[in-house]
Amino acid sequence: MDIDGLRGRLTPNRALADLTWLRVGGPADYLFQPADIEDLSHFMRACEPSVQVFPMGVGSNLIVRDGGLRAVVVRLGRGFNSIEIDGDTVTAGAAALDAHVARKAADAGVDLTFLRTIPGSVGGAVRMNAGCYGSYVADVFQSATVVLRTGEVVELGPEALNFAYRQSDLAEGAVLVSAKLRGPLGEPAALHARMEDQLAKRDATQPTKERSAGSTFRNPAGFSSTGRADDVHDLKAWKVIDDAGMRGARRGGAQMSEKHSNFMINAGGATAADLEGLGEEVRKEVYANSGITLEWEIMRVGDPLSE
Repeated sequence: MDIDGLRGRLTPNRALADLTWLRVGGPADYLFQPADIEDLSHFMRACEPSVQVFPMGVGSNLIVRDGGLRAVVVRLGRGFNSIEIDGDTVTAGAAALDAHVARKAADAGVDLTFLRTIPGSVGGAVRMNAGCYGSYVADVFQSATVVLRTGEVVELGPEALNFAYRQSDLAEGAVLVSAKLRGPLGEPAALHARMEDQLAKRDATQPTKERSAGSTFRNPAGFSSTGRADDVHDLKAWKVIDDAGMRGARRGGAQMSEKHSNFMINAGGATAADLEGLGEEVRKEVYANSGITLEWEIMRVGDPLSE
């Protein structure tokens, strides 16, 4: 692939395993790291329409299969991680980490505290309508700047993204470059205290020191945990996995965490096939035990390794 005038870095046959939290997966045909939004727009216009474009954040919710990805992976870097605050509105670059956005917003008295414990960056959080403690990106989302596969730069509101549980309608190959989020106002000290409490609860219940990709499966009821005392756990993914006897289940180097059974971890030397295979085994056992079909929350992309 030869595109004149690029200022970012275009790398052929780039291994992706080191760019994902689970540390698995084969190479992408190309990895493009644009210098800025104009550079990205130029690349998208010049790139043959038949070439698949796959936007990738920090790889916190992703399994790249062992055969790699027949696409150009677009990964946004430093030119896309700014965080600006005006009153109750936070404008964050897609590469800004959710935790950084939550902290900086709290400093300014804007309540985006639910983002503090969500792994990953703003682009992925918007695309997946990330949420926890009963709050979702959709609740605070105002608009997003997006570069379409044609290279056109557009501003999209909530109606265009059509948020649902753990999903949005962002067009195929489109790259989200920034988002405006509007949160309620609060006292900075109280917001920081709330986040510290959330972190303590997360660390007590989730394998945060292991190689994982966050929640493996969506909750069957379609709702995230609220963190409230009256929260019902009957149909939480971890509960139906436990009931099927799959807490701690292993396949190769992949394991369902003993600490939280809806977290899949690379316990050492796992392949993407180990991880995905274990996930499918969990789905099968849960269905056999309860009649519930779990849906993946982790995105899986690319090709299996050829025999």
